[in-house]
Amino acid sequence: GPGSGGDLPFFGSVLRRADCVRRCEEPRLGAVSRHRAAEEVRADFQRRVPYSYLQRVYIQLNKLEEAANAAHTFFMANPEHMEIQQDLENYKSTAGKVSLIDWEARQHMEDYSAGVRHYDKEEYELAIEFLERALKGYYSEDEDCQVMCEGPQRFEEHEYLDYKAGLYEAIADHYMQVLACKHDCVRELATRSGRISPIENFLPLHYDYLQFAYYRVGDYVKALECAKSYLLFHPDDEDVLENAGYYEGLLEGAVDPATIKPRKEARALLRRHKLESHLLQVAAAGLGYAYTEPNYWNRYGARQDEHSVPSSISSEPEDGPRLSLTKKPMPKPDRELKEGGPLLYSDVKFVYNSQQLNGTQRVLLDNVISEEQCRELHRVASGIMLAGDGYRGKTSPHTPNERFEGATVLKALKYGYEGRVPLKSARLFYDISEKARRIVQSYFLLNSTLYFSYTHLVCRTALSGQQERRNDLSHPIHADNCLLDPEANECWKEPPAYTFRDYSALLYMNADFEGGEFIFTEMDAKTVTASIKPKCGRMISFSSGGENPHGVKAVTKGQRCAVALWFTLDPLYRELERIQADEVIAMLDQEHLGPSEMNINPKDEL
Repeated sequence: GPGSGGDLPFFGSVLRRADCVRRCEEPRLGAVSRHRAAEEVRADFQRRVPYSYLQRVYIQLNKLEEAANAAHTFFMANPEHMEIQQDLENYKSTAGKVSLIDWEARQHMEDYSAGVRHYDKEEYELAIEFLERALKGYYSEDEDCQVMCEGPQRFEEHEYLDYKAGLYEAIADHYMQVLACKHDCVRELATRSGRISPIENFLPLHYDYLQFAYYRVGDYVKALECAKSYLLFHPDDEDVLENAGYYEGLLEGAVDPATIKPRKEARALLRRHKLESHLLQVAAAGLGYAYTEPNYWNRYGARQDEHSVPSSISSEPEDGPRLSLTKKPMPKPDRELKEGGPLLYSDVKFVYNSQQLNGTQRVLLDNVISEEQCRELHRVASGIMLAGDGYRGKTSPHTPNERFEGATVLKALKYGYEGRVPLKSARLFYDISEKARRIVQSYFLLNSTLYFSYTHLVCRTALSGQQERRNDLSHPIHADNCLLDPEANECWKEPPAYTFRDYSALLYMNADFEGGEFIFTEMDAKTVTASIKPKCGRMISFSSGGENPHGVKAVTKGQRCAVALWFTLDPLYRELERIQADEVIAMLDQEHLGPSEMNINPKDEL
């Protein structure tokens, strides 16, 4: 209010709230030291570190099922943790089929995923049950998230005890931290454990699935209600606007469509979210805060109806609900995707393109190298490969049933330079990888230079006595530049994934082994779309993103060897060892001088 003392009612309310919170906390939660943990402890719990310890404890108690669940719970928040991944593979191989449980799973996300699965199977009543439960859970979690933001805040630019701001500046500083936290609850509730990026369009998608599911079960009132709720977030969505109009037509004469409103909880959340955004932007403009409003309702997220639209859809009225018959659109790439360019070398044989391999940006070629070159590469491999190379010395990084060995181009040249392997053979590794790079760049009609990101000569050897009843893969299903999340049908392009990789290739050296087929799958990491049997000179190449999940079937006998190549269009991420190898090749090409004639120490130079 105006005048002296006009702010007293406001501060009286603040003081009463503080007193209430303090009187409530201690009787119910105990002394502050019991329930206000240090920042380091909170961070450990957020990363689920206690489950790593729990796993070890359960192993000591010989409770393998609990140990597996503890490991799985930890792994869900730490997908880059290779040791836990290896532990999980061990549990699967020793205990057979293990039903892993995430003990910290967020129920609203579990219900949402279950609802989408039922929707995809056209089980619309079950889809409605789970999606409605997910919405109820979401709004409950939103309340909790809002309250948790009112806890202690960390001031980013100064320590609170040394802070000399006046009353209103101090209040504004603290409140803007709280408000930014509350505003971000939308992102927090849409983000799976261990991920940085949220599921796009998460909350609106609930209403989008529900509007069509209710239509399918004949509940047109609820269908219209959910369509209108979705339109609160995306008022210009033409398909849902037409659907809403169609539902209104179905209700004509029975119910006045104007009386059917969007759901009040959706209205309330969106109203609050817009006001939060307004206050944050006012503060950014007037008080000097750095703030950029994210796009919380990104519309790349859309219903995926390619499996859910029944075959009888053609019998629907012409003016019936419009359905998207294509998969969820991916963010637009920064380049036009093409293929079918020249292979550059007359002896290289084209086998299959993307369409024949049931995917996008894929090609299979034969005769990229000759039988003699395969044999020579294999001889080099046996002389330079190191167990666990590239995986911090872990000899079985992907499965305990195989030994993994590898070597880089620079290491091959170093050994050749020192006379430990024939220099000509070491140079072959360099030359054929360059040949592969040129073919990939030409076939996919890339307008800019394709650079090496990593080059690795790798062999996988089946371990004797460990091949009976194997149910694992030689290399689990993954994508090369994003974190594959089969449950969410997403691939998160964020660290620790190698997000800068654009294309991949595998050039095979032999076929005298059993198993080891290269496979492409759908995003579910289960549905195989193509299977390729390696042989000398065969090369498979593909774009590195979530459109191409892939893996390797178990090598059950013998040794499988290949040159693995990853490429980038960004020169900032060129392979450092490749640049050094280029310099070594340039030196060697300079009148073919040997080490003694060049008066340098090979080890120092390399």
